[in-house]
Amino acid sequence: MNSNSNYKITDADLKQINKRSLFAFQLGWNYERMQNSGYLYTILPQLRKMYGDGTPELKEMMKAHVQFFNTSPFFNTIVTGIDLAIEENEGVKGKESVNGLKVGLMGPFAAIGDSIFAALLPAVFGALAAAMAKEGNPTGLFIWVLANIAICVFRWKQLHFAYEKGVSLVTEMRDTLNALTDAATVLGVFMVGALVATMINIKFAWTPSIGGVSFNLQNNLDMIIPKLLPALIVGFVYWLLGKKNMTSTKAILIVLVLCVALGGLGILAKG
Repeated sequence: MNSNSNYKITDADLKQINKRSLFAFQLGWNYERMQNSGYLYTILPQLRKMYGDGTPELKEMMKAHVQFFNTSPFFNTIVTGIDLAIEENEGVKGKESVNGLKVGLMGPFAAIGDSIFAALLPAVFGALAAAMAKEGNPTGLFIWVLANIAICVFRWKQLHFAYEKGVSLVTEMRDTLNALTDAATVLGVFMVGALVATMINIKFAWTPSIGGVSFNLQNNLDMIIPKLLPALIVGFVYWLLGKKNMTSTKAILIVLVLCVALGGLGILAKG
């Protein structure tokens, strides 16, 4: 079989890749090459159709696809779509282009995917759903489910889009990716600040007496900087997490112990 592929990707192929990506892309994750086996698994049937079973060309491309790869699972099929477009047109001759594509895009897509889909959207829709559920409103459940369905639809559609656009998509997205990363970062920080103010309900219960007059510490703090105590608690947690050998589990336990102790002493109370 020659080094060029004569096979043309079909809608059935794209559906198969999407199913494998949605349900199995992360199953082969490992500490040495991370998502390499998952990437190969998603497109292996199509590689066999392009190069034939057991051919030197297939083995060469399989070796190329098991090199290190790690990106956001919410954007991996964009890389896959462009990859398929290259291999469909150039076959084995496009191996270096495919390797360069994967190396060049996995970093930016990892940053964007983590910012938007692993941090921003769960924070926004999770907080909204949790707040509604806390009030006994079942609509929060449907909001969370619908948000995740929308994410799955987005992941499904992007493969076809990337395959149709091919390499030209890289040039078109270059400036957009940088702007999107910056915007997602700013919005993510903004949402974290909003969540601190709305979801951490704790206040000073301690009202010391000065010269026979009770001093309401919480009211005076609210007049200066509202929600200062929740912000201090979050800052304390961030400080803990920066300590050597500190884990999120240890930090949570420390905060729980302190809150229970201070609550028992009458210093802190639920807001």
